[in-house]
Amino acid sequence: MIALKAVILGIVEGLTEFLPISSTGHLIVAESLLKFRIASLPVFTIAIQAAAILAICWEYRARLLHMARGLGNDPREQRLALNLCVAFLPAAVLGVLFKRAIESALFRPLPVAMAWIIGAVVILWVERVHAAKNYAPRIGSMDEIGWLDALKIGCAQSLALIPGTSRSGATIVGGLIFGLSRTAATQFSFFLAIPTLIGATVFSLYKARHQLTAAELPLYGISSLFAFFAALVCVRWLLRYIATHDFRAFAWYRIVFGALILVSATQGWIEWNSDAG
Repeated sequence: MIALKAVILGIVEGLTEFLPISSTGHLIVAESLLKFRIASLPVFTIAIQAAAILAICWEYRARLLHMARGLGNDPREQRLALNLCVAFLPAAVLGVLFKRAIESALFRPLPVAMAWIIGAVVILWVERVHAAKNYAPRIGSMDEIGWLDALKIGCAQSLALIPGTSRSGATIVGGLIFGLSRTAATQFSFFLAIPTLIGATVFSLYKARHQLTAAELPLYGISSLFAFFAALVCVRWLLRYIATHDFRAFAWYRIVFGALILVSATQGWIEWNSDAG
């Protein structure tokens, strides 16, 4: 049963990491609902998040290799690398300063449910504004983003330190607010996930290094495998989806799911755990 639960959590991570619905929030709720308990839960979470990052690296491996080779002489790749560094900084600094306080106060199903609903309202508002103004994006391609736009998106990403907000949701919706097209905002969100999640993984792994146990390595492996393939499928699907759809469906999903958690808690249908694990 513990292996099955690990597989489910791996799939949950992979399917939700790059959608604007919060992978952290889904993991917190799923861990509570499944009563998933292992000695090294923080390390397990790091492992499946790392697998999702690898899916992005694999999907964009050609561009990443081109960027690495062109850092010395290709202005386009230099610009993208600079933008990623600039956008990465706000969440990195705030994460180091406030991560522990946020985890102790907000890594619970009920705060996550409220964050889901609040984030959904923001998404619906943005989509309504765009529809009403017959919105024409100022930036059509990820390569047209300037450093100031990248900084703004990085500040928006900082909101995702609150579980349930969604890192991808904050960056994509933030990009739409700041004038990016859906494709540009989504692709930049994917690329920004690489330094952001790698940085968070390294930092969290260092903090949880004493919790590593060899006995649980098979759980890490099988759940990470499912997380990788689920993330790969999800990324490819999302890029096709945004070509003809907006993000309102994700907003309504957030509202329904968040409301179910709040109602189930107030009615006593489910006894949600008081902590993240």
